[in-house]
Amino acid sequence: MYTDIAVIGGGASGLAAAIGAKTENPVLSVTVFEKLDRVGKKLLSTGNGRCNLSSRSLVSEHYHGSVKNLMEIIKNTSSAEEFFMTMGVPVISDEQGRMYPRSESAAAVLRSLRMRTSELGITEVCGFELAEIRRSKRGYIITSKSGATAECRCIIAAAGGYAAPQLGTDGSVMRIFRDMGYKTAKICPAVAPLKVSPDKLKGLKGVRVKGAVSAVSGGKILKTEQGEIQFTESALSGICVFNLARFFNEYEVGLALRLDLAADIEKAELIDYLERVSTQRAAYPLEELLTGFFPKNLAVYLVKNTFNRPLTEKISTLGKRDIIALADRIKSLEFEISGCSSWNNAQVTAGGIHGSCVDNELQSVRDRGIYFCGEILDADGDCGGYNLQWAWSSGLWAGSNCARSLKGAKR
Repeated sequence: MYTDIAVIGGGASGLAAAIGAKTENPVLSVTVFEKLDRVGKKLLSTGNGRCNLSSRSLVSEHYHGSVKNLMEIIKNTSSAEEFFMTMGVPVISDEQGRMYPRSESAAAVLRSLRMRTSELGITEVCGFELAEIRRSKRGYIITSKSGATAECRCIIAAAGGYAAPQLGTDGSVMRIFRDMGYKTAKICPAVAPLKVSPDKLKGLKGVRVKGAVSAVSGGKILKTEQGEIQFTESALSGICVFNLARFFNEYEVGLALRLDLAADIEKAELIDYLERVSTQRAAYPLEELLTGFFPKNLAVYLVKNTFNRPLTEKISTLGKRDIIALADRIKSLEFEISGCSSWNNAQVTAGGIHGSCVDNELQSVRDRGIYFCGEILDADGDCGGYNLQWAWSSGLWAGSNCARSLKGAKR
């Protein structure tokens, strides 16, 4: 088959790219080639099925990577609210500024996108797993692993990275470009839980508590996030942890997470509270000291790991130093990180096609007519809608620039 523009990947950025291209130049034929049996499967899982479309706070501090004009692209393309209102999808936001469709349904978002691509005459070809890209007289020929081929004038690579391979993004397209000579930044899971030795988390599985988490290396605090901290059998999780996962890429075994489990209370105030409650509960066993302050499992864990004595001993046996030691543990509970969770549990890929490989239009500097967008590039955001906004913005940017480059050109 022949198409003017071949979009490789039918995820968020690929669908946005196809819409951007067809809107910019309606006479062009645009085809989305998707590896799976349907487009948008990964999109359905975003925001726990509610689809966290974007954020009200789109500032550079929430983005990472080597694409130098990332913020320019975001500022000069439609916001998620504007983009989805063109499809009749109203957007709402929560107290943290996270933006969702009014329906709070990722399925409705995907349906709206597919309705729009259908209205524009964009073709979908599913079950097309890219195996090769080669030049032709008219542009490029793409070949699938099954042997199917398509010729096109331009390619928009929107196939994602390595995160969530069960949803189709297994890094295979990125490897194809790397074999073609493209430079990639160091790749690792991002927006993911961080692993801790299970013996250090014994008794904490299932505990959720609000607090502050700092990424620490060599005693230096790298970054601090606040939110709900979640404990599993072998990892620390929650949005505040997800946003620190990228530091494992740089520091690996030298990385630790330091938890302040009472971030809303100054240490002196905490010590005063502990002294008062230890007097009130003097006749009770140690395991009751933090009852009412933390969930039971966490309360027992903190007391047990601070005092190193039988929990049946009376609270009255504690002295001033013990109280201070417990306050220190609550305000600075530290875990060495042994690894990052697998790609199956990661939401985003850190790293990808290096920013030096593309120009300001997201076109390849070595292969004219090939554009990139979304997670395949070395550009990623924190948890909270930043990555989907990059998908919409970079897709629209690459798509419109690609279509613009073909205006007036002979087929």
